[in-house]
Amino acid sequence: MKSASFWLETAPTVSTTESALPEQPVDVLVVGGGFTGLSSALALAKRGASVALCEAGVVGGEASGRNGGQCNNGTAQDYAGLVAAYGEQKAQSFYQFYNQAVDSVERIVTSENIECDFRRAGKIKLAAKPEHFDKLVRTHEALTKAVDPGATLLDATALQKEIGSDQFYGGLLTPKGAQLHVGKMVYGLASRCLENGVAIFQHQPVINIDKTAEQNWVVTTPQQTINAKAILIATGGSGPGPFSWFRRRIVPVGSFAVTTEPLSEALCASLFPGNRSYVTSKNIGNYFRLTADRRLLFGGRARFAVSNPRSDLKSGEILREALDEMFPQLASTKIDYCWGGTVDMSADRLPKVGEHQGMFYAMGYSGHGVQMAIHMGEVMADMIDGKPVDCPWLTTQWPAVPFHFGKPWFLPFVGLYYKVQDMLH
Repeated sequence: MKSASFWLETAPTVSTTESALPEQPVDVLVVGGGFTGLSSALALAKRGASVALCEAGVVGGEASGRNGGQCNNGTAQDYAGLVAAYGEQKAQSFYQFYNQAVDSVERIVTSENIECDFRRAGKIKLAAKPEHFDKLVRTHEALTKAVDPGATLLDATALQKEIGSDQFYGGLLTPKGAQLHVGKMVYGLASRCLENGVAIFQHQPVINIDKTAEQNWVVTTPQQTINAKAILIATGGSGPGPFSWFRRRIVPVGSFAVTTEPLSEALCASLFPGNRSYVTSKNIGNYFRLTADRRLLFGGRARFAVSNPRSDLKSGEILREALDEMFPQLASTKIDYCWGGTVDMSADRLPKVGEHQGMFYAMGYSGHGVQMAIHMGEVMADMIDGKPVDCPWLTTQWPAVPFHFGKPWFLPFVGLYYKVQDMLH
C-alpha cells in the first residue's frame, strides 16, 4: 500500500522551471495553485492580463489533488434544510449556482481539451437508516418542485439495481453530477496557464505581503519579490504565510481515502451496475466511486483529525473496516493507495467570496470544491476586472470562528458530537 494520493501519483507532473519573474508589476498575483488559483489565473490570462501564481508546494498538491474526484451539483447541506434556513429564493440560487458550476467544468474540459476522464455519472445519496430515507423523501419533493426536476427517489428495491450492498434503505439520485480525474485536471489547467503566459512558481510560499505608496502589492517568497497591481488569495485558508485573518474563519477538517487494486469488469458490474458517485447520509459518512481503471475509491472523515502520515494510516484502517462491512465481496481485495487531505470548512458550510483589505479571495468550499473552485475562475476574473458579479457567495460580513486562532484544537469534540448525532438520528 502506497501512502500517496492516487490522483497525484497517476497524473503527469507539472514542470514550471521556465517560468520567469516579470520585470514589470503583474496585473494579478494569485496565491495558491489549486483549482481556484489555476482556474482564475487561466481566465485572467485569456483576457490579456499578466498573471503570476505562487504555490507553497506543488500545484494541486493539497485539497484539489486529494479529494474524491466527485463533481456534483447540490450544496453541502440538505436542500430542504437550506429552504428552511434561508428561504426558497436563496436556496434556489445556491443550488442553481452548483448546477452552473458542473456545466462550467464540462465547458472548460471541452474548450481547453483537457483529458481528465470527465463524465456525467449522477450521484446517489444513500440512506443509512430508515429515518434518513424519510428525510430524502422530503428533499426529493423540494428538489423536483424547484431546482432539479430530474432527481429520482429510489426505494430499497430500486436501489438494488444501482449498488450491490444491503446496508441502505433507499437513495436519492441527482443525475447532473459528474466525475473526473482531479490530478489530470490540475495538470490540464496548469498546462493551459503556462501556454497563456502565466508565470507559475512552485515551492515558493508567500511569507510577506505589503502595499507600496502607489497602492501596488509587494509579495515576498523565500526566493523572490513580486510586484502586482491586484492579489487573489486562493489558499483555502489553511496554507502557511501571513493569512491569519483567513485561517481564523476556516476550519481545516481531515478527509481520508483509499483506493483498491483494479477490480474485474464482472465485479464492478455486480457491485456498481449504475457506476455513479455515491455518498452516505451519516454526518460521519463515506463517499465512493469507481475510477476509470476500475478501482474503488472509498473515502470519508474517518477521524476528526488533521492529515499527517500517522493519521492517514489510522484512518485508512478505519476506512478498510467500513469498506469491508459495506462490500464484503471486497474483503480479500488489496488496498493500493491511502492518503489524507484537508477540507476547508466555513462555519455555515457555504463558500466565501469577497475582498478583505484590498485582497480578493474565494475559499471555504466545505467538501464540495471540485466543481465550485473551477467555476470560480471566471467569477474572480470578473470581480478583479471590476465587473458586476452575480454570485450567491459574495461575503461582506464574515466573523471569525469563536476561539479559533489557526489550529483546530476543537476537532475531536466536533467529531464526538457528530458521532453522537449519528447514533441518535
